[in-house]
Amino acid sequence: MRNLIGILVLSGMFSAAAQSNPVLLVSPERPAAGGSFRVLAAWEADPGKSQIVVTGPGGPLDVRTGREGGGPPWWRCAGFEAGAAGRYQVALKSGRTILASCEVEITPGPAPVRKPAAGVWENRRAWGRESELLYAAWIEALFAGAPEGSSWPSLHEVTRRAEENPLFNHLGLGEDDAAGKVSVIMEPDCADNPFYLRAYFSWKLGLPFGFHETGRGTLKQPPHTGRWITNTSHPGQPHPVRAFNAFLREVMNTIHSGAARTRLEDESSDYYPLPLTRAALRPGAVFADPYGHTFTLVRWVPQSGRKPGLLLAVDAQPDGTVQIKRFWKGNFLFTTTGVIGEPGFKAFRPIRVEGGKPRLLSNREIAAAPGYGAHSLEQKGMSSEHFYDTMERLINPEGLDPEAALLELIRALQEQLIVRVESVANGEKWMQAHPGAVIPMPGSAAGVFLAGGLWEDYSTPNRDLRLLIAIDAVLDFPARIVRAPGNYKISRWKNPEKIRAELEELTREKSGEMTITYTRGDGSKQQLTLAEILRRAQAFEMGYNPNDGVEIRWGAPAGSEEIKSCRRRAPAGQLEQMRKLRPWFQKRLHPPT
Repeated sequence: MRNLIGILVLSGMFSAAAQSNPVLLVSPERPAAGGSFRVLAAWEADPGKSQIVVTGPGGPLDVRTGREGGGPPWWRCAGFEAGAAGRYQVALKSGRTILASCEVEITPGPAPVRKPAAGVWENRRAWGRESELLYAAWIEALFAGAPEGSSWPSLHEVTRRAEENPLFNHLGLGEDDAAGKVSVIMEPDCADNPFYLRAYFSWKLGLPFGFHETGRGTLKQPPHTGRWITNTSHPGQPHPVRAFNAFLREVMNTIHSGAARTRLEDESSDYYPLPLTRAALRPGAVFADPYGHTFTLVRWVPQSGRKPGLLLAVDAQPDGTVQIKRFWKGNFLFTTTGVIGEPGFKAFRPIRVEGGKPRLLSNREIAAAPGYGAHSLEQKGMSSEHFYDTMERLINPEGLDPEAALLELIRALQEQLIVRVESVANGEKWMQAHPGAVIPMPGSAAGVFLAGGLWEDYSTPNRDLRLLIAIDAVLDFPARIVRAPGNYKISRWKNPEKIRAELEELTREKSGEMTITYTRGDGSKQQLTLAEILRRAQAFEMGYNPNDGVEIRWGAPAGSEEIKSCRRRAPAGQLEQMRKLRPWFQKRLHPPT
């Protein structure tokens, strides 16, 4: 299949029997002489040794940059300097074998801006195996160079990294230039973030995209979908970048936590449920927790010897901050009892355009169409224990040495605490800049977790609930070895009860060595060991109110030297409200929303 303008390029016609065929993407859409361009290749089978080769009128081009990763899908991205105008041959080669090829035309100068006839952008491509492969590869490539804990103040700070984003300025509009007159602005919260990533990719490649107005649901009725808004139904603007930014604002104003927690069988939902398999949980898959938080998977790190594997994902906070976090119980909450809607791993429901009109694929169509990722109700009603055991086997298929597994949990807890240090400090900074101010506390239990404004910006009820669950996971791990020894590398000659005692001692030792440091109200530094944090766990059940001094939020004991620098206490009415809400934290449950 030939492509003369460097958009989506394929090799051959794809069918269920041709699942290993690679897919190629040339970016920008219209490479110009004297500029540069990138080629992204993606495929499902391990490529072994392969390379991207570009040959022009003057011979082969030198590879300027190169990156690779994945599995599955595997991907390779190479950057080239464009030569003179003309037609160039692009090939993915393994030895002398050409795995995929296309033709791209380098134009003499920038091409004119193409304005859509209607809507925000036109649908020029279709979602299918090829576009889903490229979406997964693009997500991983976008975050590939960033380790766990990496963060950015907004999503557009991620896409503006020219070397990491294979679609940087793909449309030739300067849309990702920080210094440009008009550039893409993306500041999502957690529910918006998956939609922003999917919309950005769809806009760049001319793929259909849509999202639903969704109810919040009740304990008896999961969130339901309402009006469907698509890229062609939303009114556009003359300038394509301004039109896209306006469209994202509509996404922000419409999407909330209910969008990802619709009933798993709901065929009008923007998402469909996935099986818990390595092949299905590709970069770009979305995890919806029972209480409204969402993650987008970005990378699997394989297990290697004693070094455990990792599943990394990206989330966003109400202030727009985007951060990479690992999969573990402290971040990814899962339960199917006493919650609104149905959580779990999901993928975006593909959109097909027929007769010029978009429509969502049904569950049966998805299951029958290779490349979308299998549709599965496996997670429906699944117990938390079964869910985490299944995920542990996927992330560490060879099993883990119990000591190594425990150390990873303790490190993950420390990472979670370090992130909380910054969140609490942000609240303290605002309060000190506004002496005498009191941030209003929402009147309902659900509002404490979901309200916007200053409360959402500076309180930490969701984070602290997850922190308490993370503390439980660390403290419970030695007993877990006794309950589920099959998930770990344990000699048949070892007594699980003896291992439990050894792990409890290791917890005491390592938690006494590892520390975090926060800034007290008088500007001095306070260092806390993880052992102290574990002993203070109950204090975090009431440590989320920014009207309290930072020392209280870190559980400083009454009468201690640490508490002496505390300068504030939340109003009595708020304290009483927090005491009424405390049982939810004690039960490690989010109040119904």
